[in-house]
Amino acid sequence: MNTFGIAAGMVIGVGFVATLAGYALARMNFAGRKGFLGLTLALHAFRPEMLLIAIFFVLLFIKNNIPLIGGWFGFNTVGGVALVMISLDLPLGIWLMKGFFDNLSWDMERAALIDGASRFRVWWEIIIPQIKPGIAALAIFNFISGWNAFLIPYTFTIGAKVSNLPVYLNRFSEDTAMVGWNQVAALGLFSLLPVMTFFIFTQEALLSIYSGGAKGGV
Repeated sequence: MNTFGIAAGMVIGVGFVATLAGYALARMNFAGRKGFLGLTLALHAFRPEMLLIAIFFVLLFIKNNIPLIGGWFGFNTVGGVALVMISLDLPLGIWLMKGFFDNLSWDMERAALIDGASRFRVWWEIIIPQIKPGIAALAIFNFISGWNAFLIPYTFTIGAKVSNLPVYLNRFSEDTAMVGWNQVAALGLFSLLPVMTFFIFTQEALLSIYSGGAKGGV
């Protein structure tokens, strides 16, 4: 359940924020737009390993100083791991979704705005249905990333209660007692099945990341 919780949290969190931010960056001109685009690109350039110490202190602060959410999103919590994973994958998600929005025609959107529709209604009823393949591709990408996450959960969780499957498998195989390799093999196969299933049935959606999301301009 921890593994699924992290993966589902990434799908929902990155998908929702990246879709809103990508639309705003592709369709609206506002002060600091290009600076924000540059910032997201710079943040994506940072390797997670470079930020581990800073993230540790942030999660520890949340756990010890914010009672309402510290137990859910602080250090050694599944929510905290999901929050970190969302933050690290969000810059890429924003750029991908901006690319999909850039490829859409303005005609229907302008007509709806002229007729008095709000920006949110245009986004929800006209734009979102046109980029469903892009949303699906981003969701699959984030699910696989969250399901296979190892470094962040391994660094910021302690004990099997909050470990995800890759971390549990690693700790199980590192146990000083006799290792049950049959159990290790079964766990490894179980962790591989969702990824294989997603890949088999969603290859076209994954390829749309490169054919659609990579074409956007600044």
